[in-house]
Amino acid sequence: MPTIRTMLFLLTFPIGFMGIVQLFFYLEAYIFDSELQNAFLNLSFAYFGMAALTYLFGRNVDTSAIRYRHTLLFASSAWIVMGLLGSGPIYLVANVSLTDAVFESISGLTTTGATILSGLDEMPKSFLLYRQFLQWMGGLGIVIFVVAILPVLNVGGMKLLRAETPGPMKNEKLSPRIIDTAHYLWIVYIVLTILCAVSYYFAGITGFDAVAHAFSTISTGGFSTHDASMGYFNSSLILAVSDIFMLLGAISFALHFKIWRHINLPLYWQEEETRSFIIIVALFSIIAFLMLVHEYPSMDTLTATSSAIFHIISFITSTGFGAGNFTEWPAELQLILIIAGYFGGCAGSTAGGNKIIRNIITVKSIGREFKKLVHPAGIYHVKFNGNVIGDSILHATMAFMFISAIITSVFTVVMMSTGLNFWSSFSSVATCINVLGPAFGELGSNFQPVSDTGIWVLSFLMLLGRLEYFTFLAIILPAFWKA
Repeated sequence: MPTIRTMLFLLTFPIGFMGIVQLFFYLEAYIFDSELQNAFLNLSFAYFGMAALTYLFGRNVDTSAIRYRHTLLFASSAWIVMGLLGSGPIYLVANVSLTDAVFESISGLTTTGATILSGLDEMPKSFLLYRQFLQWMGGLGIVIFVVAILPVLNVGGMKLLRAETPGPMKNEKLSPRIIDTAHYLWIVYIVLTILCAVSYYFAGITGFDAVAHAFSTISTGGFSTHDASMGYFNSSLILAVSDIFMLLGAISFALHFKIWRHINLPLYWQEEETRSFIIIVALFSIIAFLMLVHEYPSMDTLTATSSAIFHIISFITSTGFGAGNFTEWPAELQLILIIAGYFGGCAGSTAGGNKIIRNIITVKSIGREFKKLVHPAGIYHVKFNGNVIGDSILHATMAFMFISAIITSVFTVVMMSTGLNFWSSFSSVATCINVLGPAFGELGSNFQPVSDTGIWVLSFLMLLGRLEYFTFLAIILPAFWKA
């Protein structure tokens, strides 16, 4: 049974880091909003105190005894605790209920991007930047951060990384030492963020907005400092820059590192998942473009092309940026965007959704079954990148797809029972389990119409989607708690 002392020891570090974050924004408030300094400073002291207590009760833990079961519980607990702690400034500054503050915090950390806030353009800059930073911090993963800063966890680090990393195949390492792998991933993440901020700035965005939107673009989070999201800038060039970096954020960071290390750009196309991802984006964009020009014949070709590509990329990467009146598009076009959100980005990236690799494996598995119907005596293998996929991965993939469908169906009914109509309920569930952000129907502007009960349900779904179901659901099984 996972020990309380082990959990307290592990949670010391994300809690302490949240204290450092509050302290940083206390200092940052000197620049933008000095009236917010006390809020950040008080929370910093409170979180440091909590970290000291968890360390006091969890010290002297033998990290070599950490088991995979411990890491599953830690991965789930870390996201819950960080979601609760991250809500502090939102509750104090945005003048919302605790329920809404926790929802906004979890939405940020899980890079969902769903929001209950309005009037962002008038809010304090230090608060807005904090909100953007939540997404950047959660983008690569809290557990990966812990592995990166804790040399003492080098023995159990792979277990932690496997509990956190999205995708069906989790054993790939960039270095024999797992702590080096975590460092490499963070280096790639930081470099991409800097490049994105610089690109936004030269495209015409102010320095503040460039940094703020770089945080939410590379993390594929989708928060903005403006109610109109990317539509605020009214620029096709800025949308194009966003397209490029949303795609980069949705491609495996391990692949980025390999390509940069060997200076071999063709690897992007040679890697099956990335190649399939690019093709799927292109196909969805063509469909969206044709539907747009059919529905809005007066729309010029450049605007239709830019809008179609931007929103498809925004949804399939689970970023959730918007531009213009896309929430008022016809229902069939909105459904295309939601379907794109279920496809998701690549495994090992910051994107949500089912992940392209699972879609590839599912299609190939179905194809194999059809072949068996025609040639029952034949022996057929499902391959990915030229390698045979084992039965355990095939079964896990099909189970994942089944669970995704069941959760969508069940929780759509649950949300309808809170008072929302079907389309609003379905789109809210789809956007939360795919950590996507925007919803449609009654929730086209934000999530304010959702009841408190519905907000807690959606908060749970965001955590469930961020941890890809199995990690979170495993801890509710009785077998998990047996010695």
